Amino acid sequence: MTTSGQVRVEREVRVRAPGKVNLSLRVGAREADGYHPLATVFQAVSLYEEVIATPSDELSVSVSGQQADRVPLDLTNLALRAAQLLAVHTGVEAGVHLHLHKAVPVAGGMAGGSADAAAALVACDALWGTAVPREELLELAAELGSDVPFPLAGHTAIGTGRGHLLMPAMSRGEYHWAFAVREEGLSTASVFGVFDELIAGATRLEPEADRALMQALRAGDAHALGRALHNDLQHAALELAPALVEPLAVAEDAGALGVLVSGSGPTVAALARSRQHALVIAAAMTAAGVADQVLTAVGPVPGARVINSARARSADGGPDDSD
Repeated sequence: MTTSGQVRVEREVRVRAPGKVNLSLRVGAREADGYHPLATVFQAVSLYEEVIATPSDELSVSVSGQQADRVPLDLTNLALRAAQLLAVHTGVEAGVHLHLHKAVPVAGGMAGGSADAAAALVACDALWGTAVPREELLELAAELGSDVPFPLAGHTAIGTGRGHLLMPAMSRGEYHWAFAVREEGLSTASVFGVFDELIAGATRLEPEADRALMQALRAGDAHALGRALHNDLQHAALELAPALVEPLAVAEDAGALGVLVSGSGPTVAALARSRQHALVIAAAMTAAGVADQVLTAVGPVPGARVINSARARSADGGPDDSD
């Protein structure tokens, strides 16, 4: 602290974390612990959650951006739970205020809440100076939820176990997407429940990543990737939200290389030939009125990272030399 004892706290850490699309999602039968074994291929896309962490006497959160009114502000908020977990893990007694600016659809199957949690781990680690190794942060992320480790890692990865065990996937080139978004989300638990009903009595082999899809990624072949897109949960999502057949059909008519429901839905993801083609598909979806919102993005992109960090400054404008 300065000799005058007057400090105007301006320190903040700003972190950005990406949403995701499941290029392939293979799901096994529910096991005794209630979880389904998964084999999925994630791609991080350029729709970002932004988390700003600032010092506080307690843990608190505020939200802005798309569908902000649907995000809880108590400890059911995954970003707050991430801050709490990191504090307990590192022995930090300080609080934090997290401001979330949302651009990934809420309950849309694109891991927006998980991206908030991943960004919160990185932001609080930087704010508190705890310097937790990235591998350790990935372990904490897995405690928060199956989808949380991937926005921390980003790029393209194979997820196994509950989807939380990650292995980087070789991928060349970039891929352009158009996303049809619905205001009304789908409960992941409900989608898995319908999936269980649909496969009742069927023999399910241990899921594994699709070889054709992995070959397409290694070759940077968007056409082959489009043909290989797959989601075992799509039928269940369509049972719960039959109107999703409309954006799927419009994207196919607009020449999408491949189209599928992202994760547990209800966001529909259409793979395009180029950025311009993604805009064409988006325009077709908008004109047909088959989505509440249409977004475009590119992937793969990096995982959660600090994009701005400001240290506290003294009241006279000089740097705070307390640390």
